[in-house]
Amino acid sequence: MRSIWNGAISFGLVSIPIKLVNATESHSISFRQIHLADGGRIRYRKVCELDGEEVSGAEIGKGYEEADGSVIPITDEDLAQLPLATAKTIEIMSFVPAEEIDPLQMDAAYYLAANGATAAKPYTLLREALKRSRKVAIAKYALRGRERLGMLRVVDDVIAMHGLLWPDEIRAPEGVAPDEKVSVRDAELDLADALMATLGEVEMASLHDDYRDAVEAMIAAKAGGAFEPVEAAGEPAGGQVIDLMAALEKSVRAAKASRGEAEDEPADGAGGTGGTGRADGGDGGAEVTPIRRPAAGRKGTAAPKAVGGKKSTATSARKTASATASAPAKRATKSTTKTSGGAASARAGSGAGSGAGSGAGKKAASAKSTASKSSTAKGSSAAAAKKTKAAPPRRKTSA
Repeated sequence: MRSIWNGAISFGLVSIPIKLVNATESHSISFRQIHLADGGRIRYRKVCELDGEEVSGAEIGKGYEEADGSVIPITDEDLAQLPLATAKTIEIMSFVPAEEIDPLQMDAAYYLAANGATAAKPYTLLREALKRSRKVAIAKYALRGRERLGMLRVVDDVIAMHGLLWPDEIRAPEGVAPDEKVSVRDAELDLADALMATLGEVEMASLHDDYRDAVEAMIAAKAGGAFEPVEAAGEPAGGQVIDLMAALEKSVRAAKASRGEAEDEPADGAGGTGGTGRADGGDGGAEVTPIRRPAAGRKGTAAPKAVGGKKSTATSARKTASATASAPAKRATKSTTKTSGGAASARAGSGAGSGAGSGAGKKAASAKSTASKSSTAKGSSAAAAKKTKAAPPRRKTSA
């Protein structure tokens, strides 16, 4: 790799000659501007505003424009004569834990390579010291005409340096957070944790730019004359999310399905996939799914309980027949209790028998038996009453 800067690391009184190498590269596809009418290239030409002539790069220098519009020329010699200690030196100032560095400050990344055999020993010393301390070094360096802030850390067996923005270059996030006060329930946090656990971790090396591949394939097809534009199949737009819990649960199921994991079976009464619907009872819109809670010690899918369903006709008929049969029997019993004459008991038994027979089947026979027993009992009572009337009254005897 080609070095872009040569200098040294200043580690106290130790000087480590190094070469600065870019640690990153851009793989983005660049396009040229063309004239749509004939495909001709559109180029930018640097033209002097005073004489209108095109100027080559060798004739172009730097200048600082003041508030009144006047320009002060600045040459590379002027910049080189500045009393800048970091012009050719990466000056380490302190060592801090890596977590103290705000990722917002991260800028370009470089590899620091030992420059020469004499630099191998101090380079290795600094690298091992950084490893053992588990800290990063904060340093200053100058590059491309300005002083910058950097962070040195160990990557494998190499010292890497990340350019850092100065603290005053980080904008405060004012007016970015939501103004509304929102409370988050524990159940929502639990579902969010479940979604995070389901998504799991990813191998960073496996991440790939699919869009770049598609652009390269399209360019190759056009170059070969076999390109046929295909309308991208857009995903159906979902309704407005009206239930955060349902959206989180649906996301967990989708993440499990994408990883080939089996879904948890719903417990009794819990809605599964087929229980989705709108929270407001309408057709369409966001899907709302009840949260599934697995029953303890139960495996497999439990049959859902019927909610609000109608009972069977056979059951209703049996209950109607039972009620029809028992009603005359109850009336007969009450009539027997209140009436002391045998004739009244017979009429009640007869009414009970006829009412039960017209009611329905087997239950009616039971009612007739009850009425018959009542009639027999009252008949005995009537016979006892006749004997009592037949006996002559006792006469009182005088003393």
